[in-house]
Amino acid sequence: MPNEMLKKRASGLRYLWITVLMVIVDQITKVWVAAEFELYESRVVIDGLFNLTYVHNYGAAFSFLSDGGGWQRWFFTVIAIAISAVLLIWLRRNPVNFWRQNLSFALILSGAIGNVADRMMYGYVIDFLDVHYQGWHWPAFNVADMAITIGAALMLLEAFVENRRDDTEAEREEGKK
Repeated sequence: MPNEMLKKRASGLRYLWITVLMVIVDQITKVWVAAEFELYESRVVIDGLFNLTYVHNYGAAFSFLSDGGGWQRWFFTVIAIAISAVLLIWLRRNPVNFWRQNLSFALILSGAIGNVADRMMYGYVIDFLDVHYQGWHWPAFNVADMAITIGAALMLLEAFVENRRDDTEAEREEGKK
């Protein structure tokens, strides 16, 4: 009986270790870049493809609203905190075996926390991963942004996998009739 009760209580909150780990990695890499690089300094990692370039992002993804005059710092902070609260509630309500959804929520949560920490401490987000190819430049990003992107991709995958599973089950039910 105790094992059954533990299984019933097991929730997606068990994935929070991933959130903690990713926040730590994000913050360590940002502190390292800020300590080792001058602002706007760029170092080639893979010629013609990837640099480490230290920049401050005052906006959101891809520097959206970066020239907003300062109000955007608090706007994006409030949004990230609200999203974090919702993700924590979903993780608490999800069964532990919804691994793709729980992993995606944990990753998105880590990215939100990592970037909110920057906004609260510095007033901007530290970005440094710089991908480019033949004159085309992707906006600089960081580990938190990668976690958010991977988490969002997993959410989309989950939506398609769930739909496929539901369709297959519906087809089986139709075949039984």
